[in-house]
Amino acid sequence: MAYYISQLINGICQGSIYALMAIGFSVVMGVVGLVTFTHGEVIMLGAFASYYAFAMFGNHLLVGILASFGASFLIGVVIYKVCYERFFDAPHHISLLCTIGMSMLLKNLAQILFGPNFKPLLEVLPNRFYGVGSVGISLVQLTVIATVISLSLLLFLFFNRTRWGVQLRAVCQDRKAASLMGINVKLTSMLGNCIGCGLGGVAGMLLAIYYQTLIATMGGPAGMKAFSASVLGGMTNVPSAALGGVVLGVVENLGITFTNASFRDVFAFLFLLGVLILRPEGFARKLGNRS
Repeated sequence: MAYYISQLINGICQGSIYALMAIGFSVVMGVVGLVTFTHGEVIMLGAFASYYAFAMFGNHLLVGILASFGASFLIGVVIYKVCYERFFDAPHHISLLCTIGMSMLLKNLAQILFGPNFKPLLEVLPNRFYGVGSVGISLVQLTVIATVISLSLLLFLFFNRTRWGVQLRAVCQDRKAASLMGINVKLTSMLGNCIGCGLGGVAGMLLAIYYQTLIATMGGPAGMKAFSASVLGGMTNVPSAALGGVVLGVVENLGITFTNASFRDVFAFLFLLGVLILRPEGFARKLGNRS
């Protein structure tokens, strides 16, 4: 029984990282109205930004969060300018193809700049364990969960208590109506895209801390998990996307208790397929109209 409880805790921790990835993906999807293929590379760049921040300034978690969020935020500006800004009124496949090209560019640049090999990310947090008997939770797991919850609360407050947040919600619901109300749709959309990218970057840092390693090709699997969790949540519904991420992590870790870790992705995508067959809209219906 203790083993299953430990796997459940692992699943919640890993699912929390997936949830933050999915929240970032859903924010981007909400403001630009398109699936992005660059989110995995944004997650990867956030992980590397924190890696070099830790190397230069010491293993301070806040430094890593600021570095990963800031670097991914700036990459979000570039992605928006190249892939979205000029193509809001163009057929959607043009922006979609641009994000595929940007993803390939970022991945290959990362392999050139950072190298193709794994890099260790050790001792960012002390190796402490809290619990009773053989059941417990590590400091790393507690930190991951607390960081994700804190960022989610900050995002909630931003969306509901700030002028920019209200404008972002308006743009997500109806871009034309928001423009008629005097909202700068392009600037607001860029801000939303950058915030989504920044959250993805922090998720990349947490992923690297959790597994104590990172590599330039980690963006592909991470992007697929972010997309899958977002699909479970209905694509643009942020709370449901977060729930989708947590559930995906739990399903993965409970699934491998009966087999081995190489089947992790099999359980995740079988679960996704089953949910979409039974409930194509995911955990929540999408609200509002886009135009």
